Amino acid sequence: MTESLAELVLSLEATDRAELDRRLEEAERIMRTHAMNNRRGGVLITRTGLNSFTVEVSEDVPFGLTRQRQDW
Repeated sequence: MTESLAELVLSLEATDRAELDRRLEEAERIMRTHAMNNRRGGVLITRTGLNSFTVEVSEDVPFGLTRQRQDW
């Protein structure tokens, strides 16, 4: 089971690739900063649908890294 360190989980959707890339980069930057402030966990990006994702800090990801998974 994934333990979330985030007080928030960012959920996002996009209708085109450019918008998706921009939103994912911004969400990853926010969560990377959050992980660094807590000094633990890495960023987990989960694809929850065709055009939808969540981004959070997780102890299942080593500190300083970003991992992706699919959950749909």
